[in-house]
Amino acid sequence: MTRQRASESITKDHADLVPDVVKSQVADPELVQRRREQIAAAAAELFSKNGFYRTTMQQLARQCCFSSGLIYQYAETKEDVLLLALLHVMNRFRREIEQAEDAESPLERVFIALEAYCRVVDQFKAAAMLAYRSTMSLPLEHRSYIKNAEIATNELIAARVRDCIEAGFFRKVDADLVTYQLVLHAHAWSLKSWRFNKLITFDDYVASGFDMFVLALATDSGRQEYQRFLASRKKAAKSKRRSPASADGGQQPGKRS
Repeated sequence: MTRQRASESITKDHADLVPDVVKSQVADPELVQRRREQIAAAAAELFSKNGFYRTTMQQLARQCCFSSGLIYQYAETKEDVLLLALLHVMNRFRREIEQAEDAESPLERVFIALEAYCRVVDQFKAAAMLAYRSTMSLPLEHRSYIKNAEIATNELIAARVRDCIEAGFFRKVDADLVTYQLVLHAHAWSLKSWRFNKLITFDDYVASGFDMFVLALATDSGRQEYQRFLASRKKAAKSKRRSPASADGGQQPGKRS
């Protein structure tokens, strides 16, 4: 399957996830989607801060500026709301990867995907941890939806890993397993942020993790490609550091022509 077809299939899978399992009393699909996004965003915040069991539907209603009765029109149970919140978090990962800039090199595309995933984890640490803490509170059928959403999101990274294998940059490995190792590396930034924040910057964490994976997986041609990737990033960083001076015409502060 090509990357384009895989992406289209994944997007369709996500669009079909919630309506099948979470019942609504409202017939308008667009209104259901809009209200559920509001409910899910509020629930992800409250569940992350207070925990699933300590958060009440009344607190959630106040957070949404809804009545409790209105919430029940879009989700029948508190477990339904938890599913919406978890899918809301998963969709953030998917959208960030899908919207990340593209690149010619499959190796660089893996880096871009990893960086995008890590960035969502960094921005929504509590929400990322919510998935670890609360998934087991869901009924079995709901858990299946979360697993499917996770697999669909991970496929966006796995497809890029397979491209590296096909290009001869990575040795022949299990792309799905490698993808989970990359994803767990991203999640660790939130799970152990209390320590990592004292040891390393976010950018260096992403770069060092990518370096570890590439050096473990790369073929000889992959190492050569990786050196080109590093040189390109170093050049881009130098250009970025010079850009403020360029914007001022190259003049130093306090001097006039």
